[in-house]
Amino acid sequence: MDVEFLARLQFAITIMFHYIYPPLSIGLGLMLVIIEGIYIKTKDPRYLQMAKFWTRVFALTFAIGVATGIVMEFEFGTNWSHYSRYVGDVFGSALAAEGIFAFFLESGFLAIVLFGWTRVRPKVHYFATIMVALGAHFSAIWIIVANSWMQTPTGFHIVGDGLTARAEIVDFWAMVFNPSSVTRLAHTVIGAWLAGAFLVISVSAFYILLNRHLEFARRSLKIGLYVALISLVLQLFTGDRSGEIVAEHQPSKLAAFEGLYKTGTGVSYNLIGIPDNKTQQVHYRLTIPKFLSFLAFKDFNAEVKGLDQFPKEDWPNVLVLFFTFRTMILMWVLMLLVCMLAIYFFRKDRLNEKKWVLKLMVVSAIFPQIANQVGWVSAEMGRYPWIVYNLLRISEGLSKSVTANQVFGSIVMFGIVYTFLFILFVYLLNEKFQHGPIEEDLTSPYHQLHRYVEEIKNV
Repeated sequence: MDVEFLARLQFAITIMFHYIYPPLSIGLGLMLVIIEGIYIKTKDPRYLQMAKFWTRVFALTFAIGVATGIVMEFEFGTNWSHYSRYVGDVFGSALAAEGIFAFFLESGFLAIVLFGWTRVRPKVHYFATIMVALGAHFSAIWIIVANSWMQTPTGFHIVGDGLTARAEIVDFWAMVFNPSSVTRLAHTVIGAWLAGAFLVISVSAFYILLNRHLEFARRSLKIGLYVALISLVLQLFTGDRSGEIVAEHQPSKLAAFEGLYKTGTGVSYNLIGIPDNKTQQVHYRLTIPKFLSFLAFKDFNAEVKGLDQFPKEDWPNVLVLFFTFRTMILMWVLMLLVCMLAIYFFRKDRLNEKKWVLKLMVVSAIFPQIANQVGWVSAEMGRYPWIVYNLLRISEGLSKSVTANQVFGSIVMFGIVYTFLFILFVYLLNEKFQHGPIEEDLTSPYHQLHRYVEEIKNV
């Protein structure tokens, strides 16, 4: 098989597997800040119980996320050495910033969050929780900045020629605030919030369905639903803005998303269909007239570039992108439906009666995960054939000394390791969910210490 295809496949497998966990860590970090903040304010031990339970889940996702993320850094050196040299100055700055501002901050306070319940004052512990959550968010910032620079590169110049050419930063802040970084960061982080919120919703619905830990489940569910609903509304705006940026800076990607083969004005939006590169048409399509022009440029009669403006050998995979993009939108619709149903029956106090809604809520934990995965596929495959848009082709970034057999062997090895790692993750996660919150947490020394401190203040 072709070494370039295998190298791309290996990176896709490793990053998609890794990308299961950081969104959960970011989303659960936000949930922990909210839950423990409510406990600090109300002194209600139920929220302490919730905070301890979700902290245990957070720790598991964080640990596996770190372990799976290290692999990708080695792949840059083994499979993509020319790319690494080309972007080393840019990525070196961003990844160094991640190490300083994100990883050390997150890991430095994590021990207090995990083991400091009875060793530090409640507000000190809450401060550590905030720092861990911020660390998880800062990590996303610098990774998205680096990736966004590959999509819309700015703040650099090229040094050298041919195989020795490399991008060198001339304006650090122009690199950081490149045209797509802020919007892509917001879109990605909100997707992570949804991953955390829907995990809480799923587990809470699971307990209600089994008639276990009902008070814990109802409180967790209420917080999860409102975080999810707010995030879904925000995601609508960031998604719309992302489309405008793609239309302006990466028109070939937008054309592939929409199966738009010919440039036109007042272009319709395809709700469904099957794109065909041979006939350059979308078969069995259902459209909204002029809506794509409006989404892209806020003008119903605006011109939208089609794939006819680009060499055919430079077209992204239209069929894959057409469906991954619509799958992401479908997941958003399903998440919104789950939230609306759950909130309606929750407020009517009839959720216990609606077993089908509870079962849908249990399954809903996978919806944001699917959305995040297909969103990443859409963003990265849409950049084809460029590894750095309009600067470096994928074929030019590949290591010249790596053989197809070597890459294939490592794919098999990582496939086996990741399969066992995922089984272990699911097993440990299931153990935590089956065991449920610990009732002793309601009368824990941490809560007693908190009450003691408050009594001293009152005196």
